[in-house]
Amino acid sequence: MGKVMALAMVASLSLVTTSFAQWGDFGGGGFGGFGGDQNGGGSAEYSEKIADVNYAGDGKEYHNLDIYIPKEAKDSYPVVIHTYGSAWSMNNSKGSADINTICAGFLKAGFAVVTPNHRSASDAIYPAALHDIKAVVRFVRGNAAKYKFDTNFVAVSGFSSGGHLSSLTATTCGMKEGKSGSVTVDLEGNLGEFTSFSSCVDAACLWSPPTDIYTMNPINNFMGSGTYEGAFIGAEREGNKDKWMVASSPYYASEEDPPIIMFHGTSDQVVNIEQSQELYDSLQNHKVVSEFVKVSGGTHGGNEMYVAANLDKAVDFFNKAIEAKKASAPAVDTTPAKTDSSEAKKDTVPAADTSAVETDTTKTDTSTTYIASAKAKSLEIVVVGNKLHVEGAVAAMKYKVVSVNGTFTETGDVLGTLDLSRLQAGVYCVIVTGAHGQHGIVRFVKK
Repeated sequence: MGKVMALAMVASLSLVTTSFAQWGDFGGGGFGGFGGDQNGGGSAEYSEKIADVNYAGDGKEYHNLDIYIPKEAKDSYPVVIHTYGSAWSMNNSKGSADINTICAGFLKAGFAVVTPNHRSASDAIYPAALHDIKAVVRFVRGNAAKYKFDTNFVAVSGFSSGGHLSSLTATTCGMKEGKSGSVTVDLEGNLGEFTSFSSCVDAACLWSPPTDIYTMNPINNFMGSGTYEGAFIGAEREGNKDKWMVASSPYYASEEDPPIIMFHGTSDQVVNIEQSQELYDSLQNHKVVSEFVKVSGGTHGGNEMYVAANLDKAVDFFNKAIEAKKASAPAVDTTPAKTDSSEAKKDTVPAADTSAVETDTTKTDTSTTYIASAKAKSLEIVVVGNKLHVEGAVAAMKYKVVSVNGTFTETGDVLGTLDLSRLQAGVYCVIVTGAHGQHGIVRFVKK
């Protein structure tokens, strides 16, 4: 009997080791690393690493991040926020977050890389981890000058559960709440000091991600009872569909989403490849710029996922997103509109086709439709729903709202956010000016 028990114990330990190897390097040493071997093969090259920066202002280890600056010196760098995989079960793994594979590829291409910790399922259930990643996005925007971040392009990337959090960050831009049935969750949170900044991102790159956790193959929690997904949600699947749906990115996909690329191995032994397929299909149905790379023979975190061709493809996808964003943001003519009725009628034609605007109110309040913005110096303003957000504001700034037909003008002061819900239907231009000459312009349609 003793021998049988001993053999059973050996088998159990073998299973645990295999599971750890599949999910990654829990704690930073051994069991193979997140997304491939982090201690061998390639090596990340950077000019500076700024470690253990707290993005929430609470001194908690699980709210620290590391910043990597590329070797090539520039005035500023586009940013990739890359989140580690851990089955949502680790809160201090930023040091092994695919540094020598995925992150190395982005650094080599000239992107600053930010690797954050986030709360684990044992620290707080969903949506806490999503709040953390969105706080990181706002932190990046709020510290653009300090760390030489070019916030004209902020992207997210992530492996496995980190890919899941990145997919939610990308597909819930502008949403305060997620709703399914009787379940409502806060999708934004109020973590950190930069809550006036946008948590929207410009692109996403997902590696072997769970996306619809309600439909994925369950992963048994060998550290406890139930599943990893159940621990993350705070409730197991049976009888809790709505709680699981509001944590699934295909549920939120819409025409408003940024470009998204996914890499998934055909031999993934942990997260079934149908997870990426489901999100890709949803994005395609909504005409979102998206790409799905099926890696033949690729396993979960295997080095075959991170060959040079795939890393180059990810970089190329982000570079194309950068160029597309530049091309879609023409300068706005701020010359006062003529008041002649015939001219006013011409001016009320929107600068972009808004016929395909998402109308599902669970996605966002689309009574205001963002068209285009022009930026000068360090100030950026965006319209999300009925709110205008001033990014980079550290003090009150002057604003002016003008209808393009010349029938309405309003001036005042704004700090962070301006409520536009009071405006009548029409086409407007908002000009925001700071005390030191920074200014921004945005044009939008109020429905």
